Amino acid sequence: MAHTSTSELDGVQKAAILLITLGPEKAASIFKHLKEDEIEQLTLEIANIRNVTPAEKEVVLSEFYEVCLAQQYIEEGGIGYAKDLLQKALGEDKAKEVLGKLTASLQVRPFEFIRKTEASQILNFIQDEHPQTIALILSYLSSTQAAGIISTLTPDKQTDVAKRIALMDRTSPDVIKEVENILEQKLSSLVNQDYTIVGGIDSIVEVLNTVDRGTEKHIMENLEIEEPELADEIRKKMFVFEDILMLDDRSIQRVLREVENSELAVALKGANEDVQNAIFNNMSSRLSAMIREDMEYMGPVRMKDVEEAQQKIVNVIRKLEDSGEIVISRGGGDEIVV
Repeated sequence: MAHTSTSELDGVQKAAILLITLGPEKAASIFKHLKEDEIEQLTLEIANIRNVTPAEKEVVLSEFYEVCLAQQYIEEGGIGYAKDLLQKALGEDKAKEVLGKLTASLQVRPFEFIRKTEASQILNFIQDEHPQTIALILSYLSSTQAAGIISTLTPDKQTDVAKRIALMDRTSPDVIKEVENILEQKLSSLVNQDYTIVGGIDSIVEVLNTVDRGTEKHIMENLEIEEPELADEIRKKMFVFEDILMLDDRSIQRVLREVENSELAVALKGANEDVQNAIFNNMSSRLSAMIREDMEYMGPVRMKDVEEAQQKIVNVIRKLEDSGEIVISRGGGDEIVV
């Protein structure tokens, strides 16, 4: 089978020509990432192709390169960024065509266009939306973006949105499409056609672990009143500075090796006596005396500075837990392996 024009080629035929052009070794490495039915389809198509002209190879390679370039730009800076760069490189019509091919063949995550946007800018778009709409959008953003937005909402809306994220389960593509259209019409075609699971307990825990302590406390206090069972479930998965009491002595000592003494002094300035004792009991008497002296001489400290210092230590604890260097006894049936 010989082709004199690429305009009538379908996706499978173009893929087959690409694999022929790349050669057997590269084609074999690509096959490792494909499903069995895709491999069978491509193998059959390659077998049916008798001759590929240099012009066909050139056009298919060029198209493949353009799509790869577009995908790279999307990953680097989002759809808008990709569109701008492709227009400069290929012209407006060609850029639109390439992005169209890419979004038709790839499942682009909903709200991708705002994942590279500053939280303060996103807030301008969504702060007046219904709490359920805000919850849906935040569920698709990074925890850092979501934290920046939720901490800036009005106090009553913070709790409502947090609750809705935690209780969210499945959202139909029609609803996602409608919200995307409200937020950004140009991305309505990029919606995933499958039902998408977003939100849930883990999602809101990640957000609450990232917001400032004041926002976190406000949301949790309100949730404990409105949804005590939900608040309890969230709290079991969260770790705050006072939860250092849940660590054994060996884990506390491991954490302290990663923390600057000056940071520790500020963090302990706003800690209760039990937490202070747990820390001081796991260091030498000389170091303990030095940090107590630092705390005494530093005078009054802003609560914001205390919370930031505590959050840095909490981040160290989470990192050590993720790497398996320490184990946090969270209750609720966790087994400690000894």
